Amino acid sequence: MNTQIYTIGHNNHLFSHLLELLQKHSINMVVDVRSSPYSKYSSHFNKKPLEKALEEAGINYVYMGNKIGGKPKDKKFYHDDKLIYHRLESDEKYQEGLKELIFLTTDNTVVLLCSEEDPYRCHRHHLISQSLLKKGYNISHIRGDGSLEKVANDYQARLF
Repeated sequence: MNTQIYTIGHNNHLFSHLLELLQKHSINMVVDVRSSPYSKYSSHFNKKPLEKALEEAGINYVYMGNKIGGKPKDKKFYHDDKLIYHRLESDEKYQEGLKELIFLTTDNTVVLLCSEEDPYRCHRHHLISQSLLKKGYNISHIRGDGSLEKVANDYQARLF
């Protein structure tokens, strides 16, 4: 079992920059956790072009934003239009997605992909990373400059 999982935000980078960061950290599987896998500003990060480009680079692509994405449609996960992380974390669909994600880590070096470069403004830090930490995984955020930030338990942030 690979206990290391990475996260990354594509931001408005060129695909070549994202690919360079993935290769630097020996990533062989991108798990897209965007609820809506499209970008207004960087169409090369739309689901189909991204999947094709990653495949051409020898990196697997898996879409999971429909299960562990940070913008669910159901209003029961929100209070005053703010996502309540612990509500989503306890949802059956989210837990199913988390199990699928964990299975994918068995034989792969996985990165969770979202659009926000700053993980501290993204559900991949406040929700998914925290869920995985509780299960004994090591999580590191790959920043836009290529540096790694090891993730610590951030339970307080999850209350918002």
